[in-house]
Amino acid sequence: MSLILQPIIAIKTYRFYFKTESAARLPIFAGSAWRGALGHALKKTVCVVRNQPCQQCLLKNACAYSIVFETPPPSNTEKMRNYTAAPHPFVLHFPLTASQSETDYQFDVILFGHGQRYLPYLVHALKTAGQLGIGGHRQVFDLVKVDDINQHGKAQVLYEQEQLNPQLPAEAIELPSIPQHLKLSFHTPLRLSQANKNIRAADFNFGVFFNTLLRRQSMISYFHSDIPLEIDFAALTTKARTVQLSAAQLDWFDWTRYSSRQETEISMGGLVGTVELAGHDLAEFWPYLWLGQWTHVGKGTSMGMGAYTIESLAVSA
Repeated sequence: MSLILQPIIAIKTYRFYFKTESAARLPIFAGSAWRGALGHALKKTVCVVRNQPCQQCLLKNACAYSIVFETPPPSNTEKMRNYTAAPHPFVLHFPLTASQSETDYQFDVILFGHGQRYLPYLVHALKTAGQLGIGGHRQVFDLVKVDDINQHGKAQVLYEQEQLNPQLPAEAIELPSIPQHLKLSFHTPLRLSQANKNIRAADFNFGVFFNTLLRRQSMISYFHSDIPLEIDFAALTTKARTVQLSAAQLDWFDWTRYSSRQETEISMGGLVGTVELAGHDLAEFWPYLWLGQWTHVGKGTSMGMGAYTIESLAVSA
């Protein structure tokens, strides 16, 4: 049996709990509002060079805001030399079910690799952002506590009553056995593109999806971990194009977000729904698929887009 190589990225999930005076009045996909408020609060907290673009700043490779939100590739990078930014070391991940109380609100911040060192900044910035108000209604959210959630769902209090406890070490995600048949459920719009065109439901295929996922995880491991992914990318992506879907129920969900930086509405539509796959076709792809539940995939991942879960399906006799 051939050795299946996989990305080794230390990952941590932190659950932020807020209180608000009334039911949240935020967009259906609130990640854009939270990400914008977080970035504004973080920059206001740490930036010591005002009125200068991050790309021109001497501190861009040492500043928490620049590294987390702009993420410039190091000058000696061997990858993405023509890009102004590498993948960010975080995603916002929102719960699939509503809180029991209308005045309770929560979501996760997932940090990758070296991004762990900036957690205290993010706690402070999200607390500040909540107090300043989120969304067009500037609704106030008071940060109550932050839990460290391990990959098995066990919670441990990290922050409460203005006290930040020591961080637990991040760990690589454990890989379970691959099911015989599985379903991927996309909960937030999945934005994939090919030849500069958005992939619609009728054009969705495993090859494009996996190539996008592999490229993202490769970049995360290269820029944010100590163990870059070393595999035959061409062979793996070529094989991915041969994988067929067992079933697909995908729809295009159209929505827009307002960009204060660009002062315009930006289209953020993408695919939501499910696809089913046979496990025996996926052995080489399984580590990346499982990890993708934490990394997300496609465009807009840092604001929560491209979130999916994997479910094992029973096989009919």
